[in-house]
Amino acid sequence: MPQVHTGNQVSRMKARRKLLATLTLAGAAALLSGCNSNAQEEESVAEAAPACDRACLIETTNDYIAALVAHQPTGVSLAENIAFVEDLKRISPGEGLWQTATAGPTTFSIHVPDERNQTAGWMGMMEKEGEPVLVALRLKLQDGRITEAEHLTTGIQEANMERMQTPRPGLLAEVPADARLPHDELIRIAASYYDALDDNDGSLTPFAEDCERHENGMVVAGPGPRVGPGPNNNTAPIARDCAGQLTSGVMTYITSIDNRRVFAADPVTGLVMGFSHFRHPMDFEPYEVTALDGSKIMYGKDRLPFEPFDLPAGHVFKIGADGKMHEIEAMGFMAPLNSPTGWE
Repeated sequence: MPQVHTGNQVSRMKARRKLLATLTLAGAAALLSGCNSNAQEEESVAEAAPACDRACLIETTNDYIAALVAHQPTGVSLAENIAFVEDLKRISPGEGLWQTATAGPTTFSIHVPDERNQTAGWMGMMEKEGEPVLVALRLKLQDGRITEAEHLTTGIQEANMERMQTPRPGLLAEVPADARLPHDELIRIAASYYDALDDNDGSLTPFAEDCERHENGMVVAGPGPRVGPGPNNNTAPIARDCAGQLTSGVMTYITSIDNRRVFAADPVTGLVMGFSHFRHPMDFEPYEVTALDGSKIMYGKDRLPFEPFDLPAGHVFKIGADGKMHEIEAMGFMAPLNSPTGWE
């Protein structure tokens, strides 16, 4: 596939070539002076340096989204063998949102750049064929080119649009430089969420007391009184906080969470992003849910009157300097049960 680079990309490529040339000359000087150990250290630093730093990853993501809206796959640097999946379907650049995106992004925009993994996550509002759509995006880079791209898209109900204007302030706030958690610790904490949900055990994730979870713009967990529609809305005194809700067992109808990928962590903001694939065969026997007073409530299909379905989902987690999960911004859409993920 022919590659067309933007002016910003050309400038970055020139700067990187100049930097590599400088590092090479410095290494040669060290060798000539007999400082073999120093040269080896410099070479190790050069090898470890990411091809695209945090600012570059954010810029690449913005360029990618702009190219989607312009319907121009040649507007960004895509690898010839790029793997591209949108809403579980393996397709080619030029298809999917490359054809249907009509505007975006809006002021609801969340970046999760990951220098270590050379990945970029993004969740934000766009327009698809003239209608508002929430998009979760995953990009993987190698040598400055995008080798994998993945889109998840879903519409938003009008009643929830008020929460899709701008992200919650906590999601965008930077963590003080001297209090930032290591990259791998952020990944570990975020990955524990899927275990807590799958195992119906809120203690498996360090949820903060003020943790609030939004799904497709709807508030589904958090402190304070229960809000938002749902089969258990105001019908049972079940814990609504992020940890207690999971421990109550109310999510037992979820059979498995497959294709888990916690792919990007940004220590600057404490944001982590993951994609997954929920399975809901809805063939469960009635099960017990623990209410706030310790009593047991039976949950059957009368409370969950859904046909079998899958839920491909994207999550952005905010982890504070205290190592606790404070915000969760999630999106997903219903698909036929046992749908392929597109990455088989």
